Amino acid sequence: MAATDKKIVPLEFEQPLALLAQQIEALEKQLAENQSPDLDQDLQRLHDQYDHLRRSLYTNLRPIDHLALARHPQRPYTRDYFLRWDPSWTEMHGDRHAADDPAMVCGFLRLADDVKVVALGTQKGRTLRDRQVCNFGSPQPEGYRKALKLFHHAEKFGLPIVTLIDTPGAYPGMTAEEHNQAEAIAKNLFEMSGLTVPVIAVITGEGGSGGALAIGVGNRLLMLEHSVYSVISPEGCASILWRSSDRVADACQAMKMTAKDIHQLGVADEVIPEFLGGAHHDYDHTARSLKDAILRHVRDLAKLTPAQLRQDRQNKYRKIGSYLER
Repeated sequence: MAATDKKIVPLEFEQPLALLAQQIEALEKQLAENQSPDLDQDLQRLHDQYDHLRRSLYTNLRPIDHLALARHPQRPYTRDYFLRWDPSWTEMHGDRHAADDPAMVCGFLRLADDVKVVALGTQKGRTLRDRQVCNFGSPQPEGYRKALKLFHHAEKFGLPIVTLIDTPGAYPGMTAEEHNQAEAIAKNLFEMSGLTVPVIAVITGEGGSGGALAIGVGNRLLMLEHSVYSVISPEGCASILWRSSDRVADACQAMKMTAKDIHQLGVADEVIPEFLGGAHHDYDHTARSLKDAILRHVRDLAKLTPAQLRQDRQNKYRKIGSYLER
């Protein structure tokens, strides 16, 4: 099934592919009006060129192209995955302190007959109004405290935790600072490190800074093929290192932020392939692939004792950045 009822919006690097698709569409209309063997041959030739260009394009992506795909406005978000995994999932609201943050979606899902999970993730919103309400996917302290409430629930009832991460970072506004954003993130880092249930964190789009890490301290970190994970946005990196917005592509390259790079560095445990062209071309395919990977890791971690689960998670993060002296 396609991402949406709307036509897929091409990105800048996809323009040659979009132009070829327009030529194919125009020739198909012409062929419908005038049947001709010559037109059939031309159409087949264009289809062959399109398939060749498409495969070549998506197998030779630059880091900045992966970033563009991770930020695609039609990419599936947390609610899209939850509805496909469990149409009758139960959503939870509020942080039991102050408010409810729409940028953080939390609830209970049944991934399989024998697997119930506490699931949560960031939500960017589709319409302009939704994006404003969700702060474009940047949670406020109330969102992280809502997540913490679900972590405690999972711990109490022995339920695995699944987190979906697609955020440029925590909300940087004045209200977030007034409500102690730093403390909310730090508390989540501390509490997640000590959980005795399986925790699977998945980067589905952008994994930005502490805003991502606040729900990303897991036993396993999975990344979709075109997702990215970084301590700062490429734009922020370029402005600091080169004082220029023209060096974003260089920043993407230097930061090693793609799923392939993160996996090679030993931070991500698995890279999940996406539908050719990106997850936004087929929500169902992406949701199935992601669900299968999550179930595999949850069942594998279920073999560990609570103490072993905690130790496994802590060992994972102690190994990151390790080096050998000779």
